[in-house]
Amino acid sequence: MIHNMKLQNDPFMMIDNGSKTIELRLYDEKRQKIKKDDLIKFTNIDTNQTILTKVINMHVFTDFKKLYKAFDKISLGYKKDEKANPLDMEKYYNPLDIEKYGVIGIEIEKVDNELLQNKKMVKKL
Repeated sequence: MIHNMKLQNDPFMMIDNGSKTIELRLYDEKRQKIKKDDLIKFTNIDTNQTILTKVINMHVFTDFKKLYKAFDKISLGYKKDEKANPLDMEKYYNPLDIEKYGVIGIEIEKVDNELLQNKKMVKKL
């Protein structure tokens, strides 16, 4: 299954260059449908550029504080000189929603769009 998600430019570029490998989201109804080996197409909200990724693993936590403790800050999308702070996620998600749904770290790897097209062609034959 292919899921679509939008991203700000900075995290999009970090996924594109391979440094960000964990996408942080609320574990709401939409994210609960994502499974290992699914594909996620990320769209850069500034440029409309897209990246295709494969879900390697799903890491569910009760809150971002626990999620942040489980991974290094680079994989979460921070730069070496930045301080990783779970409260940063409150810019995107209401604390009541975090408490209600929990959170997820979606472990991803970039997929070559051309390879995906070739697989679709093989399936059509």
